[in-house]
Amino acid sequence: MSPPPAVATRTNAGPTRFQRVKVSVLGRYMLADKREFPCQVLEMSPGDALVIAPVTGLVGEKVIAYLDHIGRIEGMIVEEVDGGFLMNIEATIRKRDKMAAQLTWLANKDILNLPEDRRHERVVPDNRHSTVVLDDGRRYNCKIIDISLSGAAIELDVRPAIGTRVSLGRMRARVVRHFHNGVAVEFASTQEMITVVQQNLRVN
Repeated sequence: MSPPPAVATRTNAGPTRFQRVKVSVLGRYMLADKREFPCQVLEMSPGDALVIAPVTGLVGEKVIAYLDHIGRIEGMIVEEVDGGFLMNIEATIRKRDKMAAQLTWLANKDILNLPEDRRHERVVPDNRHSTVVLDDGRRYNCKIIDISLSGAAIELDVRPAIGTRVSLGRMRARVVRHFHNGVAVEFASTQEMITVVQQNLRVN
């Protein structure tokens, strides 16, 4: 028998206590001194997150994290753990409810064989040829497989590491996934219109 789906919910301990679910979410975090590092969240609730990190910071230190599928979270380090830290999450009730839905999907997608989350509809642009530029200035021609307001899948001869910041045309982005013939990138800022995205991707 399959295990029951995991659900991110409040516990009975009080209105600010939440039950964490097991996830595997990659991202980046910034400490109070503005240093940034890659991280992985192994357990998370709408109220806190267990973060595996190369630099733990200090208990009481403010931390801001940008997580795949979740987005921006912020809070304070409340406990040091082996290989990382536990942080609380400061958020409105509305944002916590949205986070609970996101966490439920993340925790259950493998158990229930759910499809990949698509926050925005993906389309094939009219102009599929573009250029990827790495932070060190290296430039590569690429072909856009599909694109949405939040990111794109591109055919590319090289595979920059996950988390690498790149430019796709004139769009700032970062690599979030590898696949057999290319990479997926997430744009630094969501565009309001897909036509604007397509225009920005044209090679001058």
